Amino acid sequence: MSLLSILGVLSSAIFSGTSLLYTTLGEVIGQRSGIVNLGLEGVLLVSASSGFAVTVITGNPFLGLLAAALIGGLTNMILGYLVIHRKANQLASGLALMFFGFGLSALIGKPYVGARINGLPRIPLPGTSGLPQLYTSLFSFDILIHLSIPTAILVWWILFRTRWGLGLRAVGENADTAFASGRDPRLIRYQALFLSGLLAGLGAAHLSIAYTMNWTEYMTAGRGFIAVALVIFSRWHPMRAIVGALVFSGAVAFQLLLQSSGVQVSPFLLDTIPYVLTILVLIAWGGNRRQSAPASLGCVYHGTE
Repeated sequence: MSLLSILGVLSSAIFSGTSLLYTTLGEVIGQRSGIVNLGLEGVLLVSASSGFAVTVITGNPFLGLLAAALIGGLTNMILGYLVIHRKANQLASGLALMFFGFGLSALIGKPYVGARINGLPRIPLPGTSGLPQLYTSLFSFDILIHLSIPTAILVWWILFRTRWGLGLRAVGENADTAFASGRDPRLIRYQALFLSGLLAGLGAAHLSIAYTMNWTEYMTAGRGFIAVALVIFSRWHPMRAIVGALVFSGAVAFQLLLQSSGVQVSPFLLDTIPYVLTILVLIAWGGNRRQSAPASLGCVYHGTE
């Protein structure tokens, strides 16, 4: 394998992993508050279709980015209403949100199938200007990629270095105890879900506006479920989510390289490599209890009723 091929796989992994990283960071925040969102796939699809539609209409990808983020946050409020206000089962509510997202995204995106846009502008990495054009083009990234690592650091700081983050983690461990200490678990969970949806919306926007620059139904291809798995892989820590996103996206890029190289293996079998890798990682790391899930994850909070 040549150096150019290796760099190509790395570049492709960074591009395809960015949407996954933002989504995983958002889900870390949501699960730290005690809510698991199996409807992430639907949230991603609605955000991706909405952001792409706004970009087509306005011709401005940054407005599409903003729209996708807001739509992601608002869509998560549906889950919040069901599980926080109506005290519905989290898993069932998440699945309902997912199917709702399938239908709504198809409705929003239908007029824009095949539309063309100018995606987010690319900015070369500092220090690569002296390299040959072929290499420079591999590492010209959009603004969301450049901000992905700082965003992970910011999420870590919010969770572990702020009073709000302390309250969020307290609610995720024991909502009754957090309430007794003067915090409102319902409010904190709503805030966490909105922020989680906001980050998922950014990830979806990167997929449709910066990476593929088009819209097709079900284009997320299971990224919402992979993000939930990567939260477990990262042990609910935002910095470890960076590694998880790169591992999965690197597997995607590698199997695409194998297909383009003419390897005599069924492409359908190669397509399963990233998902098989995810399962193996979960098997290997699932028994590690050094940092377990939040104690109240998946539990309905009934308050003082």
